Amino acid sequence: MNGMIAALLAQDALTNGAIYALLALTLVTVFSVTRIMLIPQGEIVSLTALSLAALETGKLPATVWLLCLGGGIAAAMEIATFVRRRERRALRAAGVYAGVAAAVTLLAVATASYDLGPWYRMALTLAIIVPLGPIMYRVAFRPIAHAPVLVLLIVAMAIHLVLMGFGLLAFGAEGVRTEAIFPGVLRVGGVVLRQQALFIIASALVLIIILALFFGRTLMGKALRATAINRNGARLVGIRTEAAGSLAFLIAALIGAFSGLLIAPMTTIYFDTGFLIGLKGFIAAIVGGLVSYPLAAAGALMIGLVESYSSFWASAFKDVIVFALIIPVLLWRNLDKSHAEEDEE
Repeated sequence: MNGMIAALLAQDALTNGAIYALLALTLVTVFSVTRIMLIPQGEIVSLTALSLAALETGKLPATVWLLCLGGGIAAAMEIATFVRRRERRALRAAGVYAGVAAAVTLLAVATASYDLGPWYRMALTLAIIVPLGPIMYRVAFRPIAHAPVLVLLIVAMAIHLVLMGFGLLAFGAEGVRTEAIFPGVLRVGGVVLRQQALFIIASALVLIIILALFFGRTLMGKALRATAINRNGARLVGIRTEAAGSLAFLIAALIGAFSGLLIAPMTTIYFDTGFLIGLKGFIAAIVGGLVSYPLAAAGALMIGLVESYSSFWASAFKDVIVFALIIPVLLWRNLDKSHAEEDEE
């Protein structure tokens, strides 16, 4: 170990920690608002990378058909709600689900075989993946929104397995790595800095600042915070918790897809890679007790540092060391006096 190696490991730690921080923040947001542990968040990351890799080869990603199917099911469920309750809001929601799925599918089918540049491919990938978040909530979670946390956890695990199986069937077992957005390097004081890594760190910081402004300055962000603090109180003042849940899943899908775009050029992504990435984000969220954004971000940076430096000293056990971090955290949380009781629905 010397100064050069330590600097390179620190660069990797900050890069990985930035991604884990984004995933941890979304896990905290979704759990606070909906009581759902979003285990499929890692699959959103991996499906994004796999879809972008397919577009780079001129192929239509299979996630387009997943979006089409999910949008159709969500629209059918909203139509059934309209027939049963005569709510015009449900009819409008059905139009949104079906319209977005149809528009993105037509756009992808028409342009997937053309080389329109990397920025267009990334934008199209986001358009395919991001709507899957609200669709997932509408189809799988909203009908059981008042179920116990354990039931919601089991459903989340089932969705994770379904999406992982879909990734294997649709994209195969081979790993992919996409083109770097900024492939060059910078030399600062004899240390080689990859421009892609710097872009990831800067993008994560900007996105975290945007999230902070969204939750602190906008009406929708304040509504999400109110729902996270007290769901019953939010309903009493007119906040629709169902809409808050859809918005939380939309934010989670957007950040997960953006994270997939960022890391795809840095590491080889397989159909099951997202689970490990999401699990490390989950550990960071646990550090924050699934309620504290600053602690979750700090936990993500800690995990990035431990993972990076343990890969140098004990590369065969780096994942074991990272996952073992959850043990002292859980012991600390268990000994903490300030436990919050779960709200009864």
